[in-house]
Parts: sequence; structure tokens; C-alpha cells
Amino acid sequence: MQDLSIALIQTDLHWEQVDANLAMFEEMIWSMDADVDLILLPEMFTTGFSMNAEKLAESPGGKTFRWMRQMAKVKDAAMAGSCMIKEKSHFYNRLYFVYPDGSAAHYDKKHLFTLAGEHKVYTPGKERKIIEFRGWRIKPLICYELRFPVWGRSEKKEDRDYQYDLLIYAANWPDARIGAWDTLLKARAIENLSYVAGINRTGMDGYPKEYPGHSSVYGYDGEQLAFSDKKEEILYVNLSSENQHQFRKRFNFQYDADSFILK
Repeated sequence: MQDLSIALIQTDLHWEQVDANLAMFEEMIWSMDADVDLILLPEMFTTGFSMNAEKLAESPGGKTFRWMRQMAKVKDAAMAGSCMIKEKSHFYNRLYFVYPDGSAAHYDKKHLFTLAGEHKVYTPGKERKIIEFRGWRIKPLICYELRFPVWGRSEKKEDRDYQYDLLIYAANWPDARIGAWDTLLKARAIENLSYVAGINRTGMDGYPKEYPGHSSVYGYDGEQLAFSDKKEEILYVNLSSENQHQFRKRFNFQYDADSFILK
């Protein structure tokens, strides 16, 4: 299995301005000075973390999805980030994972942020998702779900293998609780012996809430491989499949893990 190169685009967001955000991210993507396999964008990267879904939500396959598909094709890289989606009569905080060939998978956020009333607007997802890409198994989750380790746990398998190789969190995580973000990202990496990438935004939203960045990538041993404070920047990290495999082989803590079934 080849190594996986990832880019995390950390930036401020234009509040509830889809076109402005798409133009901004497109400019940043074209400015990238390295070829990568996977580009990570924050939660609700076209609007900010807004409850104004009635006005702003797009249909599946709408403008944001088409933009992601175009960018994935021209950069020959997968794109991942969440946006508001209206499907039938329901709104979802939906993370799209768009492949370079234009195909896509998606994950709907299950744990909705009740403190902000997200559960009153959006419908929770029901299924966990493991995405296969260039030999890697990737598990996507969204922001608040970082607080729920069982939902992000790599389930024990009969062959003692690990369920995924990379856990990603797309977030709008506020400054007031950024210490929890830093601590829990590292914890998820250690307990699952997995690479973990957390992409957060900067700036102020319309409520107003402040966001300090702190986008980070952690190795399977809990070592921090990349970090950005409040700057608007692109983080580049290369993930080694072989190094992770050897570490898991030597320290197979999964062998002693508890088996469980989520209901």
C-alpha cells in the first residue's frame, strides 16, 4: 500500500456566502505547491456552522458537490468536507468524499450539536462509513463527534486487523473549548493506533463565535505531525502506511480490545 499525502486547508469562512467561499477555496487549491492525494476542508465549508438550512441547503449533486467534483478531477486528488444538504424533507450536515474520477461517498453527521440547536434543524445520520481510497481505509466524522469515542472506535475484527487507517474530523470547533479539541484528537489516535487528521476553521462566524484553527494531524502513536494555530494556511503531511503497519504489528493492542456492537 502506497503512502498517502494529505492537505488540510485552514482558513476563515465568509458567513453564509456559498459563492465567496467556493471562490476562496478554489484560489487556495490552485495555489497549492505540492501534489497530494487527499484535500480536507472544514465542516460546512461553504457557509460556516449555520442553522439557516431552509435558505442555504443544497440538493444532492448541487453546486457545492459539482465544485468538489471539478476540483477533484483537475487536481487528481480526493476532496472531503461537509455542507448543508436537503434531501426530500430533511436537512443533513453531510460530508462528501469525492474521488478524482467524479464518483463520491457521503457521511451524514449523527451526533448533532444540541448546544447550538443543530438537532432542531438537521436530521441525524444513522450509518458509520469506511471509505476505500488508494489502498487506505478512511473513516470520516464531523466536529462534535470527536467527543464520542465509541462512534469513532476501530472495531475489533476476528483477524485482529484494524478497521481503518485514517480517521478524519471536519470541524467548526470554537476557541472556548479548543483545549478539548487538542486533547481528544490525540486520544483518538492513541486508542485506535490510527492516523488522525482534524481540520478546523479560523475567524468569526455570524453569531459571533471565534474559531482558532488548531488543525492538526497525529500519528498512530499520538505524535503530532502537523499543527496550525490561527493562521490561514495549508498543512501538508505524508502518511506512511508501512510505518503504521509495523507499529500495529509490534504493539497490537487491538488484540486486547473489547468487542462491542452498536445499536
